[in-house]
Amino acid sequence: MSQKNNGPVRFAVVGVGQISQQAFIPGLSRIEDAELAALVTSSAEKAEELGQEFGVATYSYEEYPALLSSGDIDAVYVATPVFRHREFAEPALNAGLHVLLEKPMETSVEDCQAIIDAAEKSGATLMVAYRLHQEPGTVEMIEKVRDQKAIGNPRFFSSVFSQDITEENHRGHSGYWGGPIPDMGTYPLNEVRHLFDSEPISVHAMGVRTPGREFNFDDTVAVTLRFPEDRVAQFTISYASEAADRFTIAGTEGEITAEPCFGFGPGVGITYTLTKDGNSESFTHDPVEQFGGQTQYFVDCIRNGEQPEPSGEEGLLDTRVHEAVLRSLETGETVTLDPYERDRRVTSEQVRRVTPADEPEDDEIVDQVPQNG
Repeated sequence: MSQKNNGPVRFAVVGVGQISQQAFIPGLSRIEDAELAALVTSSAEKAEELGQEFGVATYSYEEYPALLSSGDIDAVYVATPVFRHREFAEPALNAGLHVLLEKPMETSVEDCQAIIDAAEKSGATLMVAYRLHQEPGTVEMIEKVRDQKAIGNPRFFSSVFSQDITEENHRGHSGYWGGPIPDMGTYPLNEVRHLFDSEPISVHAMGVRTPGREFNFDDTVAVTLRFPEDRVAQFTISYASEAADRFTIAGTEGEITAEPCFGFGPGVGITYTLTKDGNSESFTHDPVEQFGGQTQYFVDCIRNGEQPEPSGEEGLLDTRVHEAVLRSLETGETVTLDPYERDRRVTSEQVRRVTPADEPEDDEIVDQVPQNG
């Protein structure tokens, strides 16, 4: 389903938490052919203050069906907690509205498939919000490793991604699916799937809980993945440590180390070093508006009637690994995954360079405990 009119794509933001206030809405303001049209929130304070600030209609979650049938929006950006993604994405797609859905996609493969089925049935555009798939430095690394064989045959991947999350934030007390693996682990998992250009075939995880912290899940988790051709990936994710954001991928002829590699913001430019034959070369990319870039790509896909590359299938494939990590944590065993080959590939045609927007500071966020205190 392509855009019905020639005006801007009218977005409703569903779930007006930190990521919406600090990243998506500022990014949306950088897009000329898209606009904010409505907010959906359970917070009366957010509805009043932000509705006035942006001059848009506000709806409670209970009023969501009325919004879907109003004719006042063309698309929804769903940024609720992950376990409520299907609840809001599926009816929007059923109503023929386009959906940009935050990652992780959902808490089960079954729920992911239901969202995919709804999009296929209605013809509306579904995209999972993998903002790095439109980020120039990330896509450049993927193409160098996958297509240009810059490091020869990739053999292993290792990453750490961590931050110090306050327990009072909703992420601190929503169980495994609100915790570090679905939230932050999606980044190294998604990165290595594209660098290796394949899907993992087994998963093993070990988790611990940091003394003195009160999370209701393992706050630090180490994951090992086995891929076809005897490739191995490892990453450690934490909600209870100093911030860290880097990965290394090594192959038969060289290695790439990237830092920063997963973060975003007006001052964050993806940076990496390629080492080969004892010689190192560094590549630094200027910061881009990652949320604006992904939204521009989504809007372009709507306009052109094209299927976005980070589709529902992409979200499902990460979710099936998150499910396997949870099973491994519960049983202590290695979990085997069925072989799978994805047809779509990240390409440089997806890159969108949008000038970074100014982001509200943590103390400017309305009715929300900032995730880092």
